[in-house]
Amino acid sequence: MSLEKLVVVGGISGIFKVAANRSNGLIIEDLDTGKKRFAPARKHQFTPLESITIYTSNDENLELSKVFQNMLANKEEIPLVKANSSNEELKAYFAKIIPNYDRERVYIGDMKKMIKWFAFLNERALIIPEKEEGETSELTEEEQ
Repeated sequence: MSLEKLVVVGGISGIFKVAANRSNGLIIEDLDTGKKRFAPARKHQFTPLESITIYTSNDENLELSKVFQNMLANKEEIPLVKANSSNEELKAYFAKIIPNYDRERVYIGDMKKMIKWFAFLNERALIIPEKEEGETSELTEEEQ
């Protein structure tokens, strides 16, 4: 799964695709409507999804794409909890999905964001299982 062009913009809810860079901000594209707009850098903070990692107990950070892959792979056995679930339910869910997540440094707010982001991307079929993603890239290499 490639989170390369996806960003979260502070002050604007949702996940956006980067359409273009400008010296004073980004042109972002709504994933649902395809509508583009300018988000100035002096008003907004930009967080690329590919740069987000989760703290683990073995001092190695886990990339957000790997977290999403775990959530997708275990969706049948471990159903996704709602972002507004109780703190205990959120912690229990993450303990099943990422058994070695750092319980002191990964906050409830972080868990809620990851669940919202996963649900948002999964609804739009933007999360591709790793096996299929590898198969897709092999096919394009063979076609060339």
